[in-house]
Amino acid sequence: MLRLLLLFLSAAMLLPGAAGQFEEFANNTEVNISSCPITYFGQKYEQLYLNFTSNNFVLCFTGFYEPHGRGDCLVMPKTDNTYFLLGSLLDYRYVEQDIVQNLPSIKNTGECFVALVISGYTFLLVNFGSQTAFLNSDQSVFPDFLVDGNKVFPLNVTNQQAYADLSGCRSSGVLFRPGDVSSDPKTCRTLTCSQSAVLQNTSCGPTERCQGNGVCSSLGSVCTVTGPAVVDFQGQQNSVKDRCWYSLLRIPSGPDFQVLVHFQERRRKDVSFLDGVTLRLNGSAVHIQLKQGGRVLLNGSPLTLNGSVQTGHGVKLSKDQTGVTVQASLSNFSASVFFDGSTAQIHLKGSDGLPLQGLCGNASRSLSEERLSEDGSTSCEAQYTDATDITINCTKMAERCSLLKEASFSSCGVDPEPYMAACTDTLCRYPDLDGLSCRFLEAYARACSLQSSAAPEDWRSKAQCSPPGAVCQDRTCSDHEFCGEKTAGGETRCFCRAIFASKYRQTNSLGDPPVCRQSSTSLSLVGCLLEDKGIDYSVLQLKDPTCRGQMDQQTHMVTFSFNSTDLCGTEVTTNNSQTIYKNAIMTQNLSSGGITRQDQVYIGFSCVETQPDIQTVAFRVKDSSVVQFVSSGPWNYSLTMKAYTDANRTQAVASNTEVRLNQKIWVELDADGLDESLVAVVMDSCWATDQESANASRKYYLIENGCPNPEDQTVSVEAKGRGTSNSFSFNMFQFTGSSAQVYLHCKLQLCIKQENTCVKTCAGTRRRRSVRSQSGAAAFISMAWTA
Repeated sequence: MLRLLLLFLSAAMLLPGAAGQFEEFANNTEVNISSCPITYFGQKYEQLYLNFTSNNFVLCFTGFYEPHGRGDCLVMPKTDNTYFLLGSLLDYRYVEQDIVQNLPSIKNTGECFVALVISGYTFLLVNFGSQTAFLNSDQSVFPDFLVDGNKVFPLNVTNQQAYADLSGCRSSGVLFRPGDVSSDPKTCRTLTCSQSAVLQNTSCGPTERCQGNGVCSSLGSVCTVTGPAVVDFQGQQNSVKDRCWYSLLRIPSGPDFQVLVHFQERRRKDVSFLDGVTLRLNGSAVHIQLKQGGRVLLNGSPLTLNGSVQTGHGVKLSKDQTGVTVQASLSNFSASVFFDGSTAQIHLKGSDGLPLQGLCGNASRSLSEERLSEDGSTSCEAQYTDATDITINCTKMAERCSLLKEASFSSCGVDPEPYMAACTDTLCRYPDLDGLSCRFLEAYARACSLQSSAAPEDWRSKAQCSPPGAVCQDRTCSDHEFCGEKTAGGETRCFCRAIFASKYRQTNSLGDPPVCRQSSTSLSLVGCLLEDKGIDYSVLQLKDPTCRGQMDQQTHMVTFSFNSTDLCGTEVTTNNSQTIYKNAIMTQNLSSGGITRQDQVYIGFSCVETQPDIQTVAFRVKDSSVVQFVSSGPWNYSLTMKAYTDANRTQAVASNTEVRLNQKIWVELDADGLDESLVAVVMDSCWATDQESANASRKYYLIENGCPNPEDQTVSVEAKGRGTSNSFSFNMFQFTGSSAQVYLHCKLQLCIKQENTCVKTCAGTRRRRSVRSQSGAAAFISMAWTA
């Protein structure tokens, strides 16, 4: 049946014009089978390499065959003609049915086939996804199957070698047959080749470790961060070298619970330390920040904690002499986060099987993948170097860190190796100050207590470490400071961070340059730099002893200042157009008997004030006079506008006359050709614009409704409605923020005289009479000024 089936298949394919026609190939032919890839004993291939030897025809997947070479190949008897075909099982579904009937080990669905027709017989490699079936039309011809150059025997060879299952799995070059299971007790890793030839790899969970005997034990319920070092749930150690925010713990598609950590430098620029912990809950609607000194902020607002437990937002918060603890009960597990200002520890319960991520959860992810850009910048990633600290004895520090292997810690069920590595790595680069070595020992001891509920025996006396206590409890330092030990006895203070202080130390200064303003001067000194020098800011003064420095309680900057009303002993001198202010910060003389036991401070500073240049604008009228010819009703007349620099109007403004800002100008408007016994010229309004058009959007009225602008006291109207002449005066001005162009426009009306009714009376006088009789349209006249 099979032989007839395959012969029919090959004959159909060889018919002229048939779809998917066979292609004949010669020696050393490479064939692309990406449209029907073949998985050969667990390895997927998309290329075939066909060639001939003296005795055989060879099909390889890994390159052209070389005798005694290594490769994945099928070796069969040599023939004269060989044809090749790629095809789909959709057209030959009965082939799949026949294979499944004869090879019950094939579990997947057939997709396509690769066929080779060789003189005398035909064979197929049929793609079943992760499995491959072999069919041969000649039961007497059966190829050798080579895996990595070694002959292997396929499973379920049936019907006198007509069918064969070429399925399998591979790992690190080792071939596994479906159903094979391999376990390594040292790593607790188990490899299983499924019945459908899929390799399954299982090992200890993310919160377990292998005991070396094939048994996984719970470990990793504790993650520790001390200084720059992170020991994750799997006992892997890493070190943070920048000053960025990182994701410490998150659970994808799990409870809305995240832990973030921030690192900052301290005494050295090239070693970063854990500086703060932030918990995000409920869709980031709740932020709990844990800071040095036992400070806790809830959504940015300080939270006061005492010995009792406070509950809210789904968490419990507590504080004691050792530090602050936040406990969260989530949907299927619980988490406890502890922070003492130097060390953070996360303790999980019931989290087995959860896909934990962050620095604590997934050891396979790099630091850069867990780095956060909280402010959108990458400046935190900048790397620094400092000179090697020759006082550090790395061998001695390694010996101190190896105390974790001593008998005092023998009851601990936590692997000490990553803690020793973290301790040694840090203390070989950073001096053992601020109780740093004890912090590592303390962190390991606390991890032991959390892991096994069995605290290590008394180890503090041998290690010469003080009882546990939060770092700098209730002491608040600014952002550019950190809290550390001032003396070996445990007294603490705020120190300058190394990167912040470097710009001052390079210039041997204690603060910023003076800030000079028009009426005041100030100079700020850095509080932590003053403390480094042993200087008490409260004993410093300006030359006037009553002028002391004021410390900002948030930044710890100390500012000295004086102003024009209180010069604080400032010496004031002048030099041409400059005024020089000199003062100094100095130590007060508080001692008696003419002696002192404090270093004397004298920081002189000065400010130079230069008198500003007076900017003036000189205007010139474009035309010395403007004449407008008007025809209105029965009246025909000319209207002239002239400007003068004197009240008698004898000094006319010409095109070369300079007019300064605020200089008074007199403007006369005169109508010629009218009988002033019958009519009068009434000045209705005059206004200025910064554009040539009288209707420009920016207007300033000098005269409106025949009256001066009441808000401009420089405007005066001298003649109005008595005859054919009008005049007014104003002080020259310029539009702010505009070009030095001023266009003056006036609107005038003709008034037929009737009992002096053309005289305009403005507000503030006894009579208020308006013009009652007008004749003709209004006349406009404009004059332009330019700077």
